[in-house]
Amino acid sequence: MEPSTVATHEQPTAVRGYTMRARQDAVGQTRIRITEATVRLHERVGPRETTVSAIAAEAGVTRLTVYRHFPDEEALVMACSAHWGALHPRPDLAAWSRVTDPVARLRTALAETYAWSRAAAPMMTKIHRDLDLMPAFVAEFLADDERARVAVLVAGFRARGRGGRRLSAALRHALQVSTWESLCLDSGLDDGDAADLMVGAVLAAVDRPRKSSIGA
Repeated sequence: MEPSTVATHEQPTAVRGYTMRARQDAVGQTRIRITEATVRLHERVGPRETTVSAIAAEAGVTRLTVYRHFPDEEALVMACSAHWGALHPRPDLAAWSRVTDPVARLRTALAETYAWSRAAAPMMTKIHRDLDLMPAFVAEFLADDERARVAVLVAGFRARGRGGRRLSAALRHALQVSTWESLCLDSGLDDGDAADLMVGAVLAAVDRPRKSSIGA
């Protein structure tokens, strides 16, 4: 076979391959634009106010394009959760577990949680506010994540019975983004002071409550 004949047969295949890759790249870029637009809207107005029309306008695409890439809300929220989570990774539970002293572990956990909360609050406050409207897997993930974090911190204290229940309740409260907001945004504490305050509150929950002498 002569070289000119080979070129004639190979060129269309190469062109088709290039065209397919270009289309795939374009599809991927459009998907990312829609995902990022949805993340911005969730942070700005929350899931309740994030309509498909708003997403399309934010991303600079049509509503049909949004549906073509994400046929239902669950697919869109899953993509957004993965994208946002990669940008705002949660504190590492395994690293907490390696801190053997329970008070040092607690202090590490709250310091890291509040540092994360400072960046995560714009999204997380609106997610919690609109949780009833979101796909079920979001609430399930948040509940599972909270249980895992509380369990790691409870284990260090080995509290039982009523003390264990008080400890778990105090830890759940301390780990909430809303607690960070109350202490830091509303009351003006820095992250370190907020963590110190909540360490004290959790340790108070571990101690057996004493009867008040007021009115005795």
